[in-house]
Amino acid sequence: MDEFRYRAPARSFLGEEAWAVGSAQDARAIVIPFPLEATVSSGKGTRRGPDAIIAASAALEAFDEELGSSPLRSFGLATLETPRIAEPLEAALDQIENLVGAALSRERFPLILGGEHSLTIGALRAFAARYPELAVLHFDAHADLRDSYRGGRFSHACVMRRVLENQHLNLVSVGVRSISQSEMAFLNANPDRIAVHWARDRAAWDVREIVRPLAGKPIYLSFDVDAFDASLMPATGTPEPGGLFFDDACAIIRAASEAGTIVGADLVELAPIPGMTACDVTAAKLAYKLLGYALGREAMS
Repeated sequence: MDEFRYRAPARSFLGEEAWAVGSAQDARAIVIPFPLEATVSSGKGTRRGPDAIIAASAALEAFDEELGSSPLRSFGLATLETPRIAEPLEAALDQIENLVGAALSRERFPLILGGEHSLTIGALRAFAARYPELAVLHFDAHADLRDSYRGGRFSHACVMRRVLENQHLNLVSVGVRSISQSEMAFLNANPDRIAVHWARDRAAWDVREIVRPLAGKPIYLSFDVDAFDASLMPATGTPEPGGLFFDDACAIIRAASEAGTIVGADLVELAPIPGMTACDVTAAKLAYKLLGYALGREAMS
C-alpha cells in the first residue's frame, strides 16, 4: 500500500503536465520537497527553495529539445506534500533517510529538493544501505570536507566528510573553488576515494575523465546550486565567482548517466531572491534535465 501523501496536480513539480502520464502511484520518479534550514552560515532562505523550484517548474516545457522527446512520458512523476521538518537536526536527517528509504523500497527514483545541503547526510544513508557499490557525484563550489564547522559535525560545510564515513563509497566532486587548509589535508590523505575537479581548470576538463570512476556503478548525485557561477546563481547563501554554467553541468550529468546509473539525486541550497525568478527557473530546469538523463534512457538512445 502506498502511504505517501501526494500534492495535487496544480501544486506538483511540472504541474498538470506531470499527471498527464498516469497516476501518482504509478510514477517512477518522486519529488521530495525538504525545506531544511538549520546550519546555514551566511545568506538564509533555503527553506523557501523547494516551493520556489516547484512553482517555477510550471513554466517549463516537457519536451526536451536536446533529447528530442518528452522524457517525462517515459517515467512519470509525482510530488510529495512538504513534510514538517523534525527537530533537532539529527531528527531531520533521520526523517529524510526514512522518506528516501520508503521511496527506494517502492522502486521509485527520489529527487530531493532542498533545503540546505545537510539533508544529503540523511538521504545518502538510505542509498548506501541499498547500493554497496554506490558512488557520489557532487557539484559544489565548496569541498564540504570539514570534520566540523562552528561546533557542528552535521553542518552544510561537513556534508561530504560525513558521506565518506560510509567506507565503501567513492566521491567525485566537480566545480570546487573554495577549500580550507584542513580539508585540503584530508583530500590529500584520501586520493583513492576522492577526485576533485577544480573550477579553475574548467576549460581543460575532459568529461569522460570526470565520469570514469563512475563507470558501471549506481550513482547518487548531489547538486549544490552554488556550483554555478555567481553571475548565473546569486540566489544561494554562499555564492562564489568562477563557477559552472548550465551547459557545463548538463554535459557532465549526461555523461555520468551513460557511464553508470543515476539512482537518486538532490538539488540543494537555493535561497530564492524575491522578484528574481530566473534563479528558480534555472534550478527547476536542471532538476528536469537530471530526471531526463537518469530516467529517459530511450530518449537518449
